[in-house]
Amino acid sequence: MNSRKVKKVLITGGAGFIGSAVVRQFINETDVTVVNVDALTYAGNLESLKTVSGHSRYFFERANICDKAAMERIFREYKPDAVMHLAAESHVDRSIDGPAEFIETNIVGTYTLLEVARQHWQRRRQTPGKVNDTPFVFHHISTDEVFGSLGEEGLFTESSQYQPNSPYSASKASSDHLVRAWHHTYGLPVVITNCSNNYGPYQFPEKLIPLVILNAKEGKSIPVYGKGDNVRDWLYVDDHANALRRVLESGQIGETYNIGGHNEKTNLDVVQGICEILDGLLPDSEYRPHANLITYVDDRPGHDQRYAIDASKIDKELGWKPDETFDSGLKKTVQWYLESREWCSHVQDGSYAGERLGLKAGSTK
Repeated sequence: MNSRKVKKVLITGGAGFIGSAVVRQFINETDVTVVNVDALTYAGNLESLKTVSGHSRYFFERANICDKAAMERIFREYKPDAVMHLAAESHVDRSIDGPAEFIETNIVGTYTLLEVARQHWQRRRQTPGKVNDTPFVFHHISTDEVFGSLGEEGLFTESSQYQPNSPYSASKASSDHLVRAWHHTYGLPVVITNCSNNYGPYQFPEKLIPLVILNAKEGKSIPVYGKGDNVRDWLYVDDHANALRRVLESGQIGETYNIGGHNEKTNLDVVQGICEILDGLLPDSEYRPHANLITYVDDRPGHDQRYAIDASKIDKELGWKPDETFDSGLKKTVQWYLESREWCSHVQDGSYAGERLGLKAGSTK
């Protein structure tokens, strides 16, 4: 297994859920310098980086990846050895309500970043007398949703056909194809990862797990789409961050790696599991049993039935497996949200207050 010694990494979307987990790991567990580039849209939150924000190896640049001039300045100033591209509009329901932002950020933004990264890579190669002991790499982080929906059996592999079904997944599929094309056409050194559903601390509460936790704690209804039988493969965010670092350091250039948690659960199973944990952690809650708060609502338009990842390639080639089971990760997550009232209140007082999104194409409930 080859290894690249990355000294300085530029992370786009480093104030987001997964990005902030990657930033915290790099600062706390390595000697790598991190340049966090984030536009701080609704889901970007610098409070998620309070524990590392004053570190000498951490730098923050507020900039949009669609702004080519800003990206060129940042690359010239910091001269990163690697890019981890996580910046994206990422919520399916929001993509139904307003797809334009997803096209702009996920497709145009990725194109802009690829072009600036390509120029940077070429400068590194052409600088007279400069010896680069760290080969440059562009790591593009994507989702399993680009593969569409599975039946009752089977798993997504790295060779699965792309069949995106939402504006969000279509925009991410497009970005994957751009990265692949920049590698095959221009030779840009890239690796791509496609992950299953992430969960854990610091996740923006429009997503299922934090929304359920916060609604249940406050005695609000817990919305479950359709019959709650849609299946997802759940991946604890710190496990994902570890996998991303492993791919950055050791992944083969031009290859794609699927990252999954080996935790297939229906949405209803997830919701009921959260309610059971809350019943145990909040014995004096007036809302026990919290499962009584579950309310079934009209399904999301075009809701994929099942996702499941075959993560055997990253296991066999790079030696990565998730550390958390779903039960252990879910309990850690519920406990974190119960103990992080300040972080939650600041998010809830801001741009999102738990409202239903993604209704424009379907029902009005």
